[in-house]
Amino acid sequence: MFLLNTTADYRQPLDPRDAETLGAAAAEEVERHLSFRENHAPTPLVALPGLAREIGVAAIHVKDEGHRLGLGSFKALGGAYAVIRLVLEEAEQRLGRVVDMAELHSEEVRAIARGMTVACATDGNHGRSVAQGAQLVGARAAILVHTGVSNERVAAIARFGAEMIRVEGSYDDSVREAAWVAEAKGWTIVSDTSWPGYERIPGLVMQGYTALVREALKQMPEPPTHVFIQSGVGGIAAAVAGHLAIELGDLRPVFTVVDPARAACLFETARAGRPVTIAHGEPTVMAMLECYEPSLVAWRILSRAADAFMTVDEADATGIMNRLARPHSGDPAVVAGESGGVGLAAAVKAVADPAIRATLAIDQRSRIFVVNTEGATDPGKYEEITGLSPAAVAAKNPEGALI
Repeated sequence: MFLLNTTADYRQPLDPRDAETLGAAAAEEVERHLSFRENHAPTPLVALPGLAREIGVAAIHVKDEGHRLGLGSFKALGGAYAVIRLVLEEAEQRLGRVVDMAELHSEEVRAIARGMTVACATDGNHGRSVAQGAQLVGARAAILVHTGVSNERVAAIARFGAEMIRVEGSYDDSVREAAWVAEAKGWTIVSDTSWPGYERIPGLVMQGYTALVREALKQMPEPPTHVFIQSGVGGIAAAVAGHLAIELGDLRPVFTVVDPARAACLFETARAGRPVTIAHGEPTVMAMLECYEPSLVAWRILSRAADAFMTVDEADATGIMNRLARPHSGDPAVVAGESGGVGLAAAVKAVADPAIRATLAIDQRSRIFVVNTEGATDPGKYEEITGLSPAAVAAKNPEGALI
C-alpha cells in the first residue's frame, strides 16, 4: 500500500518543541555525549552500486547501525542517552549546580544514580539500550517484555543486570503496563513512544538518533534525494525526517515512512489524518516494528516532514535480508535483522512500481538513503531466515566496501 501525505500539517514548519529537540545544537550535544562513551565510533555507510544499477538509480547508501555501541541497533543511541541525561539532571537538582557529562562516573553522581530505577517496555532493542545506560551510570533497570519477545532477546537485555518482567499481550500492552508499574513504584519510565502528558523523555530518545543522521550527511558524497525509513511507533522515522528538514530546508529529500503491512499504525494514521490505534492481527516477522499505536510526538513531526507512507510484506522483509546476505555485482554483504532492511525493501519495491516511482519522482539521478536499523539481534532467527550465520555473512565483505 502507498499514499501521499495529505494532512493539513504537511510541509508546515516543525513545532518549536520538536525543532529544538532535533536541531543542530541538540545534535551537537548528542555528539559530545557520545565522545565520552568508551566504545563509540561512527557506524559505516555502505554503498550498494550494483543494486543501484540494477534498479536504475544513481546511488544507494545504507547507514549500517548493526555496529552501534556493541548493541547491534540504532536504539543504542536513544535509550542509553536518555538515561544518562536524566541522571545528570537529577544530579544537578540534588547538588544544586551544573553537572557536566565529564562527571558521570564521579562518586557524587553515581551515588545519586544508585537511588534511581529506570523502566521501559521493549520489543528488544530499546530495552537493551536502556539497560546498558543504567549499567553505565550505576542505576537499576526494570525492563518489561511482551510474550512475543524471544528468549534470545530477553537474555541479551538481562546481561546488563536489568530486572526482566514478562507481560501478557502485545508491545502496546507492555507499554501500558510499564507506565502503570513505574508510577506505582516511583520508577522513571524511559519510553521510546509518547502519549498525552508524556513527551519530553521520548523526545530525548529521538534526540539521540540524530547522531546517525549527522554522521551519514558527513559520510555521503552528496545529500540524498530520497529517503526510506522504517517505522514502529515512529521514533526513528521522525528523528531522521525532522533533522533532515531542519538541516536541508527546501533541499530536503523526498521522505517515505515504511510500515510492516501487518502492523501499519503510521500508514493508517496518515490515511486517517490523526493518530489511530489499529487492531492486532497476525504477527509480523518484522518484530521490532510490530506496533499498533503511534507515538504522538513522532506523528506530530511526520505529519509535517514526511512526504509519503507505504507498507511492505513479509516476503519483502525476508527477501532483502537474503539479498544483503548474498550480494552480487560487487556489492558488500550487510548483516540486516528482520526489521533492519525494511527501508531498503521499500525503496526497491517503490522503484519497481511505475506509479510509485513516478509519484516520488525517482529516476536515474536519484540518490537513495536508508538505515539498516539492526544487525542480527536474534542470531538464531537470522540464520533460520537466511540459512547463513551472521559471522559468515560479515566475513564476505571485500576490502574497501565500506565508506
